[in-house]
Amino acid sequence: MTGHTTIRPPARNRADRSTPPTPPGPRRGASPRTVAALLLALVTCLPGAGASPAGDPGGQDTRILLRNVTLPHQTGRGGDVLVNMLVVDGILTVVTTDEIATDEAETVIDCEGKTAFGMFMVDQPANIVVLDEDPRQNMDVLLDTRAHILFAMRDGNVLTNTLPVASPRPEDREKKEQKKRAVWIAYAPPPVALPVSYLTVRRWNQWDGKAFSGIFLGATALDRQQWVAQDADSMTRFGDLSAYNGGEIRAIRFGSVGTLNFRRPWFYTIFLTSRAFDSGFDGTSSSSLKVYDLRLDIPLPHQLTLSIGKQKEPISMERLAGGFYLPLLERASVLDAMLPARDVGVTLSRTELGGRMTWAGGLFNDWLSAPGGPGGNSNTLVGRVTWLPLARDDFGEVVHLGLGLRYTDGKTPLRYKTEPEFKQSPLFVDTGELRVDNALTLDLEASWRKGPLWISGEFLRSSVRDAASGDPVFSGFNVTGSWILTGETREYDTRGATFGLVRPATPVSDGGWGAFEVAARYSSVDLSDGSVDGGTMDILSLGGSWYLTDTFHLRLDYRRITSRQDGERGTSDGFLLRMVLMLD
Repeated sequence: MTGHTTIRPPARNRADRSTPPTPPGPRRGASPRTVAALLLALVTCLPGAGASPAGDPGGQDTRILLRNVTLPHQTGRGGDVLVNMLVVDGILTVVTTDEIATDEAETVIDCEGKTAFGMFMVDQPANIVVLDEDPRQNMDVLLDTRAHILFAMRDGNVLTNTLPVASPRPEDREKKEQKKRAVWIAYAPPPVALPVSYLTVRRWNQWDGKAFSGIFLGATALDRQQWVAQDADSMTRFGDLSAYNGGEIRAIRFGSVGTLNFRRPWFYTIFLTSRAFDSGFDGTSSSSLKVYDLRLDIPLPHQLTLSIGKQKEPISMERLAGGFYLPLLERASVLDAMLPARDVGVTLSRTELGGRMTWAGGLFNDWLSAPGGPGGNSNTLVGRVTWLPLARDDFGEVVHLGLGLRYTDGKTPLRYKTEPEFKQSPLFVDTGELRVDNALTLDLEASWRKGPLWISGEFLRSSVRDAASGDPVFSGFNVTGSWILTGETREYDTRGATFGLVRPATPVSDGGWGAFEVAARYSSVDLSDGSVDGGTMDILSLGGSWYLTDTFHLRLDYRRITSRQDGERGTSDGFLLRMVLMLD
């Protein structure tokens, strides 16, 4: 499993999203559709409407498994089918002829092959009636409904049940508890992906206590950078870039993620880094050891999650994705220029439509790392909405669209600036400090991924209210394409609507060759408008990655950079080699 994934039943355990097949129609009597309509109308008259789920008078059960249910065909021309159904928080989530493990549910009800009628639409409120006889064969059942109803659920609420109720077996309960602790509820993924065997193998760096559990994680990135060409205009503006050639420890990150084991576990994330890694608004820190993430993720009713602490703002798919997961070695220049790496605040988020839609909103004020306290620093409102208009083959092919907005009140100066997608470099574009009334940034996202192919792009536009500089508007975009030559599919996280890392199907550690990926990106940023001449920059990047295992990567990027400012145009070229080692 990844460190940030929404756990859903596998594709083979889900019916297609159409109405499932049901048994043949009767030789006499009412049609299945008529019977279903009559029963659902009659069942509202039963006492206990709005009652709690079966097996739990206190209403605590939120996952109910109905086993061995016979469904009739809606047209009466098909064959009977025996299915299992899973209802989660009142929503019918799974209808399948395959087995559903009992650890998926809190209450297990055996329908003993009895016939059920209702509206069997996946991802809709459950409306189900189970009868002791088939009314298509015996119409008397409809004349005395109360005597024949064994189980009834209306809008997700269990109204009556006389069927056998069981609890998951002890071993299944243990598996369920493991899964509960493993479901990552935070909007942003952990800085380092959780090991794929996190649930099944006890690891030296993992602990599991009664009050809290967790795993220690770490990663190191070692870089070797080489500038290979530079024209005269670039030399005049930025000096001799070959002075930046050489190797460095790009990052050492270490920390822990885990749970506070309440009935609904809270997640914590604590990560430190040996390098500030700051970009955009955060680029003034020079400390050698810095708190990178310090966040608590709290589950709320209605599947909401509240995230509190130092964290990524909920905007931009590429900014939210982990830096080690991207197809190229640095984020697009426009993102580093216009958006911060981290901020202090709160985020409220939720997933909708079975993982096909997300929304998140947050309030931020970086008073922990900036002088002046909360009242002396800018307040920032951030929001993001995403949607998958296409998601098929169990998310093997997706089309992703996203919209983000970021508003800051300008209490502290803004500065848009960035290097040319090389960390060891002077700033190529820079507005200098701007004392503004406010600023509004728009972010648009679009992605298509089918198997090993992925094309993605973002556009950002920041409107700055600053009469002294003519209310400038800054903008930029990037378009990225990647192809995993060995056929793996880059993971898509439905919780935070981001793409994750590549896990090789045959890692070197198992005698294979790992996974190979090639990528290309064109990015552009324009920080010149009004009286502000921060410069423009266009970058063409080509990259190749060899993922030997989940935790050991060798990667190489090439960049050609064109920059313009004060009427001058300069070009430069360089390579970046990186080796990534993650704690396993």
